[in-house]
Amino acid sequence: MMTTLISNAPRPGAGAVSTPVSSPVLDTARVDALMAEYGLTGEFLNLGGEPSDHRVVAAMSGGVDSSVVAAVLHRAGYQVVGMTLQLSDHGEAVHRKGAGCAGQDIHDARRVAEAMGFAHYVLDYETRFREAVIEDFADTYLAGFTPIPCVRCNQSVKFADLLATSKQLGADCLVTGHYIQRTMNGNRPELRRAADAGKDQSYFLFATTEEQLDYLRFPLGHLNKDQTRELAAALGLIVAAKPDSQDICFVPDGDYASVVEKVRPGASRPGEIVHLDGRVMGRHEGVLRYTVGQRRGLGIATGEPLYVVRLDAEAAQVIVAPREALQVRKITLTDVNWIGDGDLSEADGLTVGIKVRSTRPPKPAVLEVGEDGVFVLLDQGEEGVAPGQACVFYSHPDHDRVLGGGWIRATG
Repeated sequence: MMTTLISNAPRPGAGAVSTPVSSPVLDTARVDALMAEYGLTGEFLNLGGEPSDHRVVAAMSGGVDSSVVAAVLHRAGYQVVGMTLQLSDHGEAVHRKGAGCAGQDIHDARRVAEAMGFAHYVLDYETRFREAVIEDFADTYLAGFTPIPCVRCNQSVKFADLLATSKQLGADCLVTGHYIQRTMNGNRPELRRAADAGKDQSYFLFATTEEQLDYLRFPLGHLNKDQTRELAAALGLIVAAKPDSQDICFVPDGDYASVVEKVRPGASRPGEIVHLDGRVMGRHEGVLRYTVGQRRGLGIATGEPLYVVRLDAEAAQVIVAPREALQVRKITLTDVNWIGDGDLSEADGLTVGIKVRSTRPPKPAVLEVGEDGVFVLLDQGEEGVAPGQACVFYSHPDHDRVLGGGWIRATG
Protein backbone atom coordinates (compact mmCIF):
# COMPACT_ATOMS: atom_id res chain seq x y z
CA MET A 1 0.00 0.00 0.00
CA MET A 2 1.24 3.47 -0.91
CA THR A 3 1.12 6.02 1.90
CA THR A 4 1.01 9.73 1.17
CA LEU A 5 3.10 11.79 3.55
CA ILE A 6 1.83 15.24 4.40
CA SER A 7 5.00 17.00 5.56
CA ASN A 8 3.26 19.81 7.38
CA ALA A 9 0.16 19.12 9.43
CA PRO A 10 -2.77 21.35 8.42
CA ARG A 11 -3.44 24.32 10.61
CA PRO A 12 -6.99 25.07 11.72
CA GLY A 13 -8.96 27.08 9.22
CA ALA A 14 -11.71 29.57 9.78
CA GLY A 15 -14.32 28.24 12.15
CA ALA A 16 -12.01 25.74 13.87
CA VAL A 17 -12.24 25.61 17.63
CA SER A 18 -8.80 25.71 19.20
CA THR A 19 -7.86 23.63 22.20
CA PRO A 20 -7.92 25.85 25.31
CA VAL A 21 -4.42 26.82 26.34
CA SER A 22 -3.48 28.54 29.59
CA SER A 23 0.27 29.12 29.16
CA PRO A 24 1.38 25.51 29.76
CA VAL A 25 4.78 25.23 31.41
CA LEU A 26 7.04 22.19 31.71
CA ASP A 27 7.55 21.30 35.38
CA THR A 28 10.80 19.33 35.06
CA ALA A 29 11.03 18.19 38.68
CA ARG A 30 7.40 17.08 38.75
CA VAL A 31 7.69 15.22 35.43
CA ASP A 32 10.81 13.36 36.55
CA ALA A 33 9.17 12.41 39.86
CA LEU A 34 5.99 11.16 38.17
CA MET A 35 7.85 9.20 35.50
CA ALA A 36 9.92 7.50 38.21
CA GLU A 37 6.80 6.76 40.27
CA TYR A 38 4.97 5.28 37.27
CA GLY A 39 7.90 3.20 36.00
CA LEU A 40 8.46 5.30 32.88
CA THR A 41 12.20 5.89 33.20
CA GLY A 42 15.16 4.16 31.59
CA GLU A 43 14.53 1.64 28.82
CA PHE A 44 10.96 0.86 29.96
CA LEU A 45 9.81 -0.50 26.59
CA ASN A 46 12.01 -3.58 27.12
CA LEU A 47 13.75 -3.35 23.77
CA GLY A 48 17.25 -3.83 25.23
CA GLY A 49 20.14 -1.41 25.62
CA GLU A 50 19.56 2.30 26.19
CA PRO A 51 16.53 4.37 25.13
CA SER A 52 18.73 6.40 22.78
CA ASP A 53 19.50 3.20 20.86
CA HIS A 54 15.92 2.90 19.67
CA ARG A 55 13.78 4.70 17.12
CA VAL A 56 10.11 4.35 18.07
CA VAL A 57 6.97 5.50 16.30
CA ALA A 58 4.33 7.06 18.54
CA ALA A 59 0.82 6.99 17.08
CA MET A 60 -0.63 10.42 17.88
CA SER A 61 -4.35 11.15 17.58
CA GLY A 62 -4.09 14.63 19.05
CA GLY A 63 -5.65 13.55 22.34
CA VAL A 64 -4.13 13.59 25.80
CA ASP A 65 -3.27 9.87 26.01
CA SER A 66 -1.20 9.56 22.84
CA SER A 67 0.38 12.97 23.45
CA VAL A 68 1.56 11.90 26.91
CA VAL A 69 2.98 8.68 25.49
CA ALA A 70 4.99 10.51 22.82
CA ALA A 71 6.22 13.18 25.24
CA VAL A 72 7.25 10.67 27.91
CA LEU A 73 9.12 8.56 25.35
CA HIS A 74 10.98 11.65 24.15
CA ARG A 75 11.85 12.72 27.68
CA ALA A 76 13.07 9.20 28.51
CA GLY A 77 15.56 9.44 25.65
CA TYR A 78 14.01 7.42 22.84
CA GLN A 79 14.27 8.58 19.21
CA VAL A 80 10.60 9.48 18.82
CA VAL A 81 8.80 9.88 15.51
CA GLY A 82 5.23 11.06 16.04
CA MET A 83 2.71 9.99 13.41
CA THR A 84 -0.86 11.13 12.95
CA LEU A 85 -3.26 9.64 10.45
CA GLN A 86 -5.48 11.97 8.46
CA LEU A 87 -8.57 9.79 8.21
CA SER A 88 -11.10 12.25 6.80
CA ASP A 89 -11.14 15.31 4.61
CA HIS A 90 -9.49 18.18 6.46
CA GLY A 91 -11.58 20.82 4.75
CA GLU A 92 -14.80 19.24 6.04
CA ALA A 93 -13.58 17.90 9.38
CA VAL A 94 -12.07 21.15 10.60
CA HIS A 95 -15.61 22.55 10.86
CA ARG A 96 -17.08 19.42 12.44
CA LYS A 97 -17.12 19.13 16.21
CA GLY A 98 -15.81 15.79 17.42
CA ALA A 99 -14.08 14.81 14.19
CA GLY A 100 -11.13 12.60 15.07
CA CYS A 101 -7.75 12.50 13.33
CA ALA A 102 -8.53 15.59 11.27
CA GLY A 103 -8.49 19.34 11.65
CA GLN A 104 -7.86 20.45 15.21
CA ASP A 105 -6.66 17.02 16.37
CA ILE A 106 -3.89 16.98 13.78
CA HIS A 107 -2.95 20.52 14.70
CA ASP A 108 -2.81 19.63 18.41
CA ALA A 109 -0.56 16.62 17.73
CA ARG A 110 1.81 18.79 15.72
CA ARG A 111 1.93 21.44 18.46
CA VAL A 112 2.81 18.83 21.08
CA ALA A 113 5.64 17.50 18.90
CA GLU A 114 6.96 21.01 18.24
CA ALA A 115 6.86 21.93 21.93
CA MET A 116 8.68 18.76 22.98
CA GLY A 117 11.15 18.81 20.08
CA PHE A 118 10.60 15.54 18.22
CA ALA A 119 9.69 14.80 14.61
CA HIS A 120 6.05 14.61 13.59
CA TYR A 121 4.44 13.51 10.33
CA VAL A 122 0.90 13.28 9.04
CA LEU A 123 -0.02 10.36 6.80
CA ASP A 124 -2.91 10.65 4.37
CA TYR A 125 -5.04 7.57 5.05
CA GLU A 126 -8.35 9.08 3.94
CA THR A 127 -8.92 6.66 1.05
CA ARG A 128 -7.79 3.62 3.01
CA PHE A 129 -9.95 4.58 6.00
CA ARG A 130 -12.98 5.11 3.82
CA GLU A 131 -12.61 1.75 2.11
CA ALA A 132 -11.67 -0.35 5.15
CA VAL A 133 -13.76 1.31 7.85
CA ILE A 134 -16.49 3.68 6.63
CA GLU A 135 -17.70 1.56 3.71
CA ASP A 136 -17.52 -1.58 5.86
CA PHE A 137 -19.57 0.27 8.50
CA ALA A 138 -22.28 1.11 5.96
CA ASP A 139 -22.36 -2.34 4.36
CA THR A 140 -22.50 -4.06 7.75
CA TYR A 141 -25.52 -2.01 8.83
CA LEU A 142 -27.27 -2.63 5.52
CA ALA A 143 -26.72 -6.38 5.97
CA GLY A 144 -28.63 -6.26 9.26
CA PHE A 145 -25.58 -6.40 11.53
CA THR A 146 -24.27 -3.92 14.11
CA PRO A 147 -20.66 -2.91 13.31
CA ILE A 148 -17.81 -1.79 15.57
CA PRO A 149 -15.76 0.55 13.37
CA CYS A 150 -13.16 1.22 16.08
CA VAL A 151 -12.13 -2.45 16.00
CA ARG A 152 -11.99 -2.42 12.20
CA CYS A 153 -9.82 0.69 12.32
CA ASN A 154 -7.39 -0.93 14.77
CA GLN A 155 -7.43 -4.15 12.77
CA SER A 156 -7.01 -2.80 9.25
CA VAL A 157 -5.43 0.65 9.59
CA LYS A 158 -3.63 1.32 12.88
CA PHE A 159 -2.27 -2.15 13.64
CA ALA A 160 -1.75 -3.16 10.02
CA ASP A 161 -0.90 -0.27 7.73
CA LEU A 162 0.62 2.05 10.35
CA LEU A 163 2.57 -0.83 11.84
CA ALA A 164 3.96 -1.70 8.41
CA THR A 165 4.91 1.94 7.82
CA SER A 166 6.70 2.03 11.18
CA LYS A 167 8.77 -0.99 10.22
CA GLN A 168 9.64 0.61 6.88
CA LEU A 169 11.01 3.59 8.83
CA GLY A 170 13.28 1.26 10.79
CA ALA A 171 11.43 1.75 14.09
CA ASP A 172 11.90 -0.88 16.77
CA CYS A 173 8.27 -0.66 17.88
CA LEU A 174 4.96 1.15 17.48
CA VAL A 175 3.69 2.77 20.67
CA THR A 176 0.09 3.82 21.31
CA GLY A 177 -1.92 5.44 24.09
CA HIS A 178 -4.41 2.60 24.48
CA TYR A 179 -5.36 1.51 27.98
CA ILE A 180 -4.32 -2.13 27.85
CA GLN A 181 -1.31 -4.01 29.20
CA ARG A 182 1.32 -6.02 27.37
CA THR A 183 3.23 -8.42 29.61
CA MET A 184 5.83 -11.07 28.97
CA ASN A 185 5.51 -14.78 29.77
CA GLY A 186 9.01 -16.02 29.04
CA ASN A 187 9.71 -14.90 25.48
CA ARG A 188 6.05 -14.58 24.57
CA PRO A 189 4.05 -11.34 24.91
CA GLU A 190 0.55 -11.50 26.36
CA LEU A 191 -2.30 -9.01 26.29
CA ARG A 192 -3.99 -8.11 29.58
CA ARG A 193 -6.77 -5.77 30.65
CA ALA A 194 -5.84 -2.28 31.80
CA ALA A 195 -5.35 -1.62 35.49
CA ASP A 196 -8.11 1.00 35.28
CA ALA A 197 -11.23 -1.09 34.55
CA GLY A 198 -13.17 2.03 33.62
CA LYS A 199 -10.72 2.87 30.80
CA ASP A 200 -9.87 -0.68 29.69
CA GLN A 201 -9.86 -0.94 25.88
CA SER A 202 -9.21 -4.66 25.55
CA TYR A 203 -12.60 -5.28 23.93
CA PHE A 204 -11.59 -3.11 20.97
CA LEU A 205 -8.17 -4.76 20.61
CA PHE A 206 -9.18 -8.44 20.56
CA ALA A 207 -8.10 -8.77 16.91
CA THR A 208 -4.46 -7.95 17.73
CA THR A 209 -2.36 -10.85 16.46
CA GLU A 210 0.68 -12.38 18.16
CA GLU A 211 2.93 -10.94 15.45
CA GLN A 212 1.50 -7.45 15.99
CA LEU A 213 1.71 -7.79 19.77
CA ASP A 214 5.40 -8.56 19.50
CA TYR A 215 5.94 -5.11 17.91
CA LEU A 216 3.41 -3.02 19.87
CA ARG A 217 3.84 -1.25 23.22
CA PHE A 218 1.19 0.29 25.52
CA PRO A 219 2.91 2.39 28.22
CA LEU A 220 -0.33 3.67 29.81
CA GLY A 221 -1.90 0.29 30.55
CA HIS A 222 -0.95 0.35 34.23
CA LEU A 223 -2.11 3.94 34.80
CA ASN A 224 -5.50 5.54 35.32
CA LYS A 225 -6.76 8.60 33.46
CA ASP A 226 -6.11 10.98 36.35
CA GLN A 227 -2.45 9.92 36.42
CA THR A 228 -2.19 10.44 32.66
CA ARG A 229 -3.64 13.93 32.92
CA GLU A 230 -1.30 14.68 35.83
CA LEU A 231 1.62 13.76 33.59
CA ALA A 232 0.21 15.89 30.77
CA ALA A 233 -0.07 18.92 33.05
CA ALA A 234 3.45 18.47 34.41
CA LEU A 235 4.78 18.13 30.85
CA GLY A 236 3.06 21.38 29.95
CA LEU A 237 1.12 19.79 27.08
CA ILE A 238 -1.49 22.00 25.44
CA VAL A 239 -3.91 19.05 25.40
CA ALA A 240 -3.70 18.37 29.16
CA ALA A 241 -7.33 19.41 29.73
CA LYS A 242 -8.67 18.34 26.33
CA PRO A 243 -11.89 16.29 26.69
CA ASP A 244 -11.90 12.64 25.66
CA SER A 245 -13.59 11.80 22.38
CA GLN A 246 -16.88 10.01 22.99
CA ASP A 247 -18.30 9.27 19.55
CA ILE A 248 -17.23 7.36 16.47
CA CYS A 249 -14.88 9.81 14.77
CA PHE A 250 -16.80 9.93 11.48
CA VAL A 251 -20.22 10.01 13.22
CA PRO A 252 -19.72 12.79 15.80
CA ASP A 253 -23.45 13.56 16.01
CA GLY A 254 -24.45 9.91 16.49
CA ASP A 255 -26.59 9.82 13.33
CA TYR A 256 -25.45 6.49 11.90
CA ALA A 257 -28.26 6.29 9.36
CA SER A 258 -27.27 9.52 7.61
CA VAL A 259 -23.69 8.26 7.22
CA VAL A 260 -24.91 5.01 5.68
CA GLU A 261 -27.24 6.89 3.33
CA LYS A 262 -24.37 9.13 2.25
CA VAL A 263 -22.02 6.21 1.58
CA ARG A 264 -24.63 3.97 -0.04
CA PRO A 265 -27.37 6.29 -1.40
CA GLY A 266 -30.73 4.61 -1.83
CA ALA A 267 -29.53 1.25 -0.47
CA SER A 268 -31.83 1.25 2.55
CA ARG A 269 -35.18 -0.50 1.97
CA PRO A 270 -38.39 0.10 3.95
CA GLY A 271 -40.19 -2.94 5.27
CA GLU A 272 -42.28 -4.48 8.03
CA ILE A 273 -41.88 -4.67 11.79
CA VAL A 274 -42.95 -8.22 12.62
CA HIS A 275 -43.67 -9.85 15.97
CA LEU A 276 -41.88 -13.13 16.65
CA ASP A 277 -45.31 -14.81 16.50
CA GLY A 278 -45.82 -13.58 12.93
CA ARG A 279 -48.05 -10.54 13.49
CA VAL A 280 -47.20 -7.44 11.45
CA MET A 281 -46.85 -4.60 13.97
CA GLY A 282 -45.97 -1.71 11.68
CA ARG A 283 -43.48 -0.47 9.12
CA HIS A 284 -39.93 0.87 9.15
CA GLU A 285 -37.70 2.96 6.87
CA GLY A 286 -34.72 0.58 6.86
CA VAL A 287 -33.15 -2.10 9.09
CA LEU A 288 -30.03 0.06 9.43
CA ARG A 289 -31.99 2.23 11.90
CA TYR A 290 -32.34 -0.64 14.38
CA THR A 291 -30.14 -2.91 16.47
CA VAL A 292 -30.74 -6.04 18.53
CA GLY A 293 -31.88 -5.15 22.04
CA GLN A 294 -33.43 -1.83 21.02
CA ARG A 295 -36.72 -0.88 22.69
CA ARG A 296 -37.14 2.85 22.17
CA GLY A 297 -37.98 4.45 18.85
CA LEU A 298 -39.71 1.43 17.30
CA GLY A 299 -42.69 3.53 16.24
CA ILE A 300 -45.29 0.92 17.17
CA ALA A 301 -48.03 1.01 19.82
CA THR A 302 -48.40 -2.17 21.86
CA GLY A 303 -49.71 -3.18 25.24
CA GLU A 304 -46.40 -4.76 26.21
CA PRO A 305 -42.78 -3.64 25.92
CA LEU A 306 -41.20 -5.13 22.82
CA TYR A 307 -37.53 -5.34 21.83
CA VAL A 308 -35.72 -5.91 18.57
CA VAL A 309 -34.59 -9.55 18.66
CA ARG A 310 -33.47 -10.02 15.05
CA LEU A 311 -32.92 -8.12 11.81
CA ASP A 312 -33.63 -9.79 8.47
CA ALA A 313 -32.04 -7.53 5.85
CA GLU A 314 -32.92 -9.82 2.95
CA ALA A 315 -36.63 -9.70 3.81
CA ALA A 316 -36.36 -6.09 5.06
CA GLN A 317 -37.92 -7.14 8.36
CA VAL A 318 -37.36 -5.99 11.94
CA ILE A 319 -38.43 -8.80 14.28
CA VAL A 320 -39.63 -7.81 17.76
CA ALA A 321 -40.61 -9.79 20.86
CA PRO A 322 -40.86 -9.56 24.66
CA ARG A 323 -37.61 -9.19 26.61
CA GLU A 324 -37.24 -12.88 27.44
CA ALA A 325 -36.70 -13.59 23.73
CA LEU A 326 -33.44 -11.63 23.91
CA GLN A 327 -31.78 -14.38 25.96
CA VAL A 328 -29.01 -16.08 24.01
CA ARG A 329 -27.20 -19.26 25.05
CA LYS A 330 -25.21 -20.05 21.92
CA ILE A 331 -23.12 -17.67 19.81
CA THR A 332 -21.66 -18.55 16.41
CA LEU A 333 -18.39 -16.78 15.62
CA THR A 334 -16.42 -16.02 12.49
CA ASP A 335 -12.89 -14.73 11.82
CA VAL A 336 -11.66 -15.81 15.25
CA ASN A 337 -8.31 -14.47 16.46
CA TRP A 338 -6.67 -16.68 19.09
CA ILE A 339 -3.76 -15.39 21.20
CA GLY A 340 -4.15 -17.83 24.09
CA ASP A 341 -1.90 -20.80 24.78
CA GLY A 342 -1.47 -23.40 22.06
CA ASP A 343 -3.62 -23.59 18.95
CA LEU A 344 -7.28 -22.62 18.78
CA SER A 345 -8.21 -26.28 18.25
CA GLU A 346 -6.80 -27.04 21.70
CA ALA A 347 -9.27 -24.57 23.27
CA ASP A 348 -12.25 -26.83 22.60
CA GLY A 349 -14.12 -27.23 25.90
CA LEU A 350 -12.17 -24.42 27.59
CA THR A 351 -14.05 -22.24 30.07
CA VAL A 352 -13.39 -18.56 29.41
CA GLY A 353 -14.86 -15.20 30.32
CA ILE A 354 -16.58 -13.50 27.39
CA LYS A 355 -17.70 -9.95 26.66
CA VAL A 356 -20.26 -9.24 23.95
CA ARG A 357 -20.42 -5.50 24.66
CA SER A 358 -17.55 -3.25 25.73
CA THR A 359 -19.45 -1.95 28.77
CA ARG A 360 -20.47 -5.33 30.16
CA PRO A 361 -18.39 -7.43 32.57
CA PRO A 362 -17.12 -10.81 31.33
CA LYS A 363 -19.42 -13.81 31.75
CA PRO A 364 -18.30 -17.44 32.03
CA ALA A 365 -18.78 -19.52 28.89
CA VAL A 366 -17.40 -22.62 27.19
CA LEU A 367 -15.69 -22.60 23.80
CA GLU A 368 -16.71 -25.22 21.28
CA VAL A 369 -14.17 -25.58 18.48
CA GLY A 370 -14.74 -28.03 15.65
CA GLU A 371 -14.71 -28.55 11.91
CA ASP A 372 -18.06 -26.77 11.62
CA GLY A 373 -16.83 -23.61 13.33
CA VAL A 374 -16.28 -21.88 16.67
CA PHE A 375 -19.15 -21.48 19.11
CA VAL A 376 -19.62 -19.97 22.55
CA LEU A 377 -21.96 -21.76 24.99
CA LEU A 378 -23.41 -19.79 27.91
CA ASP A 379 -24.98 -21.44 30.96
CA GLN A 380 -26.75 -18.30 32.16
CA GLY A 381 -27.50 -16.73 28.80
CA GLU A 382 -26.90 -13.15 27.67
CA GLU A 383 -29.26 -10.43 26.47
CA GLY A 384 -29.01 -8.26 23.40
CA VAL A 385 -26.23 -10.11 21.59
CA ALA A 386 -26.04 -8.42 18.20
CA PRO A 387 -24.55 -10.07 15.11
CA GLY A 388 -21.73 -7.89 13.81
CA GLN A 389 -20.45 -7.12 17.30
CA ALA A 390 -17.41 -8.78 18.86
CA CYS A 391 -17.24 -11.62 21.36
CA VAL A 392 -13.97 -11.27 23.27
CA PHE A 393 -12.36 -14.09 25.27
CA TYR A 394 -10.67 -13.62 28.65
CA SER A 395 -8.91 -16.02 30.99
CA HIS A 396 -11.20 -17.56 33.60
CA PRO A 397 -11.85 -17.01 36.45
CA ASP A 398 -9.64 -13.90 36.81
CA HIS A 399 -10.74 -12.37 33.45
CA ASP A 400 -7.38 -10.64 33.25
CA ARG A 401 -5.64 -12.01 30.17
CA VAL A 402 -7.09 -11.39 26.70
CA LEU A 403 -7.24 -14.66 24.76
CA GLY A 404 -8.62 -13.24 21.52
CA GLY A 405 -12.15 -13.28 20.16
CA GLY A 406 -14.26 -13.29 17.04
CA TRP A 407 -17.09 -11.59 15.21
CA ILE A 408 -20.64 -12.61 16.09
CA ARG A 409 -22.25 -14.15 13.02
CA ALA A 410 -25.39 -15.66 14.56
CA THR A 411 -27.06 -16.43 17.89
CA GLY A 412 -29.29 -19.18 19.22
